[in-house]
Amino acid sequence: MPTDQPGDELAELRARLSAVEAQEAQLARQLATGPVPRPPRHRARSFLAALLIVLACVLTPLSALALWARSEISDTDRYLATMVPLARDPRVKAAVTDRVTAEIMKKLPLDSLLDGIAPDDKPRLGALLGGIGQALDSGLGGFVHTQVARFVDSEAFVTVWTDVNRDAHAAVEKMVTGQGGGAVEVHDDTVVLDLAPVIARVKTALVDQGLPLASRIPEIHTSYPLVQSDALPEVRTTLRVLDLAGFWVPVLAGACALGGVLLAARRRRAVVATALGMAGGALLLGIGLSVFRAVYLDRLPADVDQAAAEAVYDTLVRYLRSAVRVTVTLGLLVALGAWVIGGGRWARTVRGGWRAGLGSVRRVAGRAGLRPGPVGRFIHRWKAALGWSAVALAASAFVLWSHPTVLVTLCLALGLVAVLAVLELLDEPGRGREPGRPEGGAAVSP
Repeated sequence: MPTDQPGDELAELRARLSAVEAQEAQLARQLATGPVPRPPRHRARSFLAALLIVLACVLTPLSALALWARSEISDTDRYLATMVPLARDPRVKAAVTDRVTAEIMKKLPLDSLLDGIAPDDKPRLGALLGGIGQALDSGLGGFVHTQVARFVDSEAFVTVWTDVNRDAHAAVEKMVTGQGGGAVEVHDDTVVLDLAPVIARVKTALVDQGLPLASRIPEIHTSYPLVQSDALPEVRTTLRVLDLAGFWVPVLAGACALGGVLLAARRRRAVVATALGMAGGALLLGIGLSVFRAVYLDRLPADVDQAAAEAVYDTLVRYLRSAVRVTVTLGLLVALGAWVIGGGRWARTVRGGWRAGLGSVRRVAGRAGLRPGPVGRFIHRWKAALGWSAVALAASAFVLWSHPTVLVTLCLALGLVAVLAVLELLDEPGRGREPGRPEGGAAVSP
């Protein structure tokens, strides 16, 4: 006996419709009573992802400090690149000139001017020198100051300053641990640089300029303050810890960021949040450096040259500030890239405009007879893999760059955008069969 097939199908459709209506009713009740609770496993993953992302943001400024401390302590070329520009700073040169002039004038043996005079003439000449002593000191002091300033303005001073700091770098690590030695020493709450080589060169210049009396000046060790703060012991301990941490702090920050993104339920949003958070952490470090600068300069003793102290501080932290700017720039670029590939309305609009503009260029080139051919079909097939490979290469170049700057970061980003644009321009889908047309035959009529 034949079965009623249409009736069975109708009954099955009614059953499915009833199941759908039941599910809709259940969903309506859940929405009326509140949001659907997440399973415990998802809540735990989200909490752990958020914790790792926050930890990455906190470790970002510490990473910049650790890399800066390690490079300044262990890399002689980096240390010299930091310190040598001070030799050309007008504020530092003026302070060194005044300090060296004062020390030379203290040790200049004016009494020895009477050594070659006959005993009978010494009282009369001594009285004469006493009468014009102030003018003599002033004139001689001006002469010494001019010679010192002339030397400090020369390239010879830059050479001496470089040599002093190169020799001093071996003692920097001892300085960080609180032990003195070499041309850099720690006296109470002050880090000083010994200017004895500078004074020795000035003594030679004074003799050459007609002041043989300068040859009798004994060896002078005078100090130029680089850093002066009552918090120096705490700062020294912090730098020592950061130096020991080295590159492990940045590695830990990167691992936390990667783990947080992988554990997040919405990874693209997690990438945006992580990038902006790490950029914000670096920005806070930059603000902290500016605030500390004001506090540090305000607490300096009255006899310290404020202009020279500003120059020294700005020079010492300039690479750290550069790292802050690079981190902020990189964070904003990563966040922008993650936002563009998202599903938001504005993101889709941006991508649509990008494709439309490049598509117009491709059509114009096609009308001019410029077609990519097999290359375009190859790119069309492997476009996603090629795009992510370009991203990986740009990221690797940034990581392997010894000391990337903001300009380097922007150039890498623009290079990546250029590569993606070329891939979009050369993308040409293969010509498939038209619907209804069998391979090698005429179109089949419907």
